[in-house]
Amino acid sequence: MNIQILDRLAILWGERLAGELALDRNGAMRFTYVGSWLRDPQALPLSCSLPLRAERFDNRACKPFFENLLPEEWQREAAARALGISSGNPFRLLKALGGDTAGALTFRPADQALSFGSTANTPDPLDNAELAALFDRIAQRPMLAGEGARYSLAGAQSKLPVVLVDNRIALASPGQATTHIIKPEPERFPGLAANEAFCLTLAKSIGLSAADAEWRSAGGRAFLLVSRYDRNSESGTTRRLHQEDFAQALGVMSLRKYASDGGPVFRDCFDLVRRTATDPETEILKLIDAALFNLVIGNADAHAKNFSLLRGDSGEVALAPLYDLVSTVVWPELSNRFAMKYGRARALEDMFTGSVERFAADAGVDFQIVRERGASLCNRIMRSVEAGLETSGLADRSAVTALVALIHDRAGRVLLKLAG
Repeated sequence: MNIQILDRLAILWGERLAGELALDRNGAMRFTYVGSWLRDPQALPLSCSLPLRAERFDNRACKPFFENLLPEEWQREAAARALGISSGNPFRLLKALGGDTAGALTFRPADQALSFGSTANTPDPLDNAELAALFDRIAQRPMLAGEGARYSLAGAQSKLPVVLVDNRIALASPGQATTHIIKPEPERFPGLAANEAFCLTLAKSIGLSAADAEWRSAGGRAFLLVSRYDRNSESGTTRRLHQEDFAQALGVMSLRKYASDGGPVFRDCFDLVRRTATDPETEILKLIDAALFNLVIGNADAHAKNFSLLRGDSGEVALAPLYDLVSTVVWPELSNRFAMKYGRARALEDMFTGSVERFAADAGVDFQIVRERGASLCNRIMRSVEAGLETSGLADRSAVTALVALIHDRAGRVLLKLAG
């Protein structure tokens, strides 16, 4: 039965047309790779959940990948209100916001697929007053929805993709690839920007791959400036690199990103890496380290969308640098229960040697390997914080004094649990 198509979006990977997303009169989406993309031996799939094939993908198959590119929860609701469309219509939201997304993809009206590119104009940097005012604007209109901008980032926290001009923040020109993300500190969680900046810096200091971040302030308001790892500007021209989070790769809707809602657990994550990574042994060990690091710092919000796969130009797949590293347990009003269980343990207090043994089994790795890597990681963390780790942009170390003590204490406790 032929169902009337109401609208179509062209999906570009860089500057090349890769596929088409259609919306039918029943509100369902369908995705199809274009023939030129399928005929190219170098072409790559948009997602592990959308393998290259000529047959179209129905709504059930394609919706998780595309829906996961959008803001979540109240951010999506507010953006939809600003645009005058339904928050339950990801197609319309992508049409309005999909000019700059996570990864290499951009979305354009099908009849304008190749008709325009980025402007050559250098945007004007914002002064501190303009930047502080921008924080208020994106609190009311996430992603500047309804103001003509076409940005989209997943997540429920207020944020905005931007560019830097002479190390000063600016709004991207139309069609320009953004290179950084600003995350204003919410009033509800004072110290969040310093917390995340410190945790990302700590991860890098002990040898983990993590996004570069810097604490800044404007108009007396703290914010985090994060470098996008899915952008490459080495040649002087910014290129978008493709990535997808684990929810997208596993075909899971954003509402199910938490294991407690039926979403992915560690076993699913390790199985995904084993199936898709170019060097699965190396990437599985990196994921073990990432999971143990989140355990030590007390990041109870490390759900499926907080891990991603990054694709190289030749198609190689690796674990993306870590991001959204926050010690959530410093706020007593937030749950200390892990987004994904370590074995059967939902909190550090519940853990014992058997929990780590089961976690190792979920990873498909010998327990002794996990024990040794965990012990090494804990010792490196304790040495790093004892040495007075400095956080970029944060001159006042007192902002993280309590956090440093908490992480040092948790590292010691995890070390004891690993020892049995």
